[in-house]
Amino acid sequence: MAAVQIISFGFLHADAPDADVVLDLRRAFRDPHVDPALRQLTGRDRPVQRAVLGTSGIRDLLRATVRQVQAYDRGPSVDRIVIGSGCAGGRHRSVVVAERLARRLRRRGHHVTVQHRDLHQPVVQR
Repeated sequence: MAAVQIISFGFLHADAPDADVVLDLRRAFRDPHVDPALRQLTGRDRPVQRAVLGTSGIRDLLRATVRQVQAYDRGPSVDRIVIGSGCAGGRHRSVVVAERLARRLRRRGHHVTVQHRDLHQPVVQR
């Protein structure tokens, strides 16, 4: 079974990482940044997790991405699959999706590492 590396990141900080699959969460899914109560929090905080996971379509995206990883894993020479999970600032949506995706993949037997590239960055002013 292929190892999976998941990298959460913010498009506003740098280009997307080199990955087999890049999830762009910016336009289709509600941004916790717009809620002043959530803005300074991160995807590691429960209120942000609830907001992101309560967004229509997120759970469908997680299921579809697990299926995509399984398809890559069936390839003839895959030893590592890299998934990029990106939002605007890399602190909210991308982190929640990366962590939840990792949990689902681990349950299916994959060795998963998660890196939060931009979690330490300051909140982007928009």
